[in-house]
Amino acid sequence: QVQLVESGGGSVQAGGSLRLSCAVSGPTNSRVYIGWFRQAPGKEREGVARIWARWGVTYTADSVKGRFTISQDYAKNTVYLQMNSLKPEDTAMYYCAATSRASTRATDFDYWGQGTQVSVSS
Repeated sequence: QVQLVESGGGSVQAGGSLRLSCAVSGPTNSRVYIGWFRQAPGKEREGVARIWARWGVTYTADSVKGRFTISQDYAKNTVYLQMNSLKPEDTAMYYCAATSRASTRATDFDYWGQGTQVSVSS
């Protein structure tokens, strides 16, 4: 079973930066996609970015494009989310997840980490 562990969350002021990490372990194949999602209290889980781990092909949601960047260290089985110019509305629990489908929908992701909290103050 694929396991994912997030780290790197914290509290920052608006305009600051954070880098989240997602350590991936367990059986994976060339079709695995790793996604970052976020969920704020009272809101639906939102897809932020996704990477096709084997080829490094990325997708970034319009809501964060230009501020967030997904990347990976394939040798270390780790996916990163670099978040710059953070805004209070970026405050949420951030999760990484894995799927074998080329999808950005949370319901299509089969494996999830426990999440890491990001809080941005104004």
